[in-house]
Amino acid sequence: MSQHDQKIDKELFRIVGVQNEEAEKLSNKSVSFWKEVFLRFSQNKLAIIGLIVLMAVILMAIFVPVFSQYNYREQLGVYNAAPSLSHWFGTDDLGRDVFVRVWEGARISLFIGITAAVIDLIIGVLWGSISGLAGGRVDNIMMRIADVLTAVPYLLVVIVLLVVLQPGLVPMIIALSITGWINMARIVRGEVLSIKNQEYVLAARTLGANTKHLIIRHLIPNALGAILVTMTLTVPSAIFTESFLSYLGLGVPAPTASWGTMASEGNNAITNAPWRLLFPALFISLTIFAFNAVGDGLRDALDPKLRK
Repeated sequence: MSQHDQKIDKELFRIVGVQNEEAEKLSNKSVSFWKEVFLRFSQNKLAIIGLIVLMAVILMAIFVPVFSQYNYREQLGVYNAAPSLSHWFGTDDLGRDVFVRVWEGARISLFIGITAAVIDLIIGVLWGSISGLAGGRVDNIMMRIADVLTAVPYLLVVIVLLVVLQPGLVPMIIALSITGWINMARIVRGEVLSIKNQEYVLAARTLGANTKHLIIRHLIPNALGAILVTMTLTVPSAIFTESFLSYLGLGVPAPTASWGTMASEGNNAITNAPWRLLFPALFISLTIFAFNAVGDGLRDALDPKLRK
């Protein structure tokens, strides 16, 4: 075979149209959606800081009341003592250790906030999904009901319910959830309205899928990003509302502590024992910051406009 024939053979079998560097770039782009979300979220420094703070607060709330030598109810006979090696956050006017009470209060505040957010999630997702998928008269009636509930001031509803039901843990959760689900319902409805006319949903309907199947298998999974972000931002709102109501004296009854009740008690001693107000207020602020930072990070990470 001549040298000329060898050149022709090489040209015939040469890869045309894609360079090796371009092929590597294309292969690198084949990243799953949730992996890309995780990578983008991990690059958000503020969101990572918020997540670390949130994990630290949760772990301290779980373990400190269990392993501490003091009990949040125990009266030690040392009244309004300043922070020291024996009592890291000082003591209150009844001689109780503020450090233990802060983390016991974290349990109550986080439990109320997360439970209220989960209830809002369940009611809001069901209400918004059914309303958006049904459309027409059903959608109109369901959203008018939501509009009526929205017209009544949220705090007024919560305060009236707490006065009627008497302050306590369960009444607080019920009061926070009675109209708190409406924002979730509106967001889910908007997502469902944009998804339900997609080809795969229409194909599932053509094949005989019922409403339950459409909601569980198609609508909710594709609206999961907006649902997660909304829920993450609902928790700090519930914690702040609980703290505010507890500060007004409508929180959980003594001797159970929440950050709001501790702040209310510490406000009366702000001149001679400022640490009693400082530490509950500090952790309320840190926790709300952490949830908001994580929520903002999730929102940015799940934004389809930012996908490469």
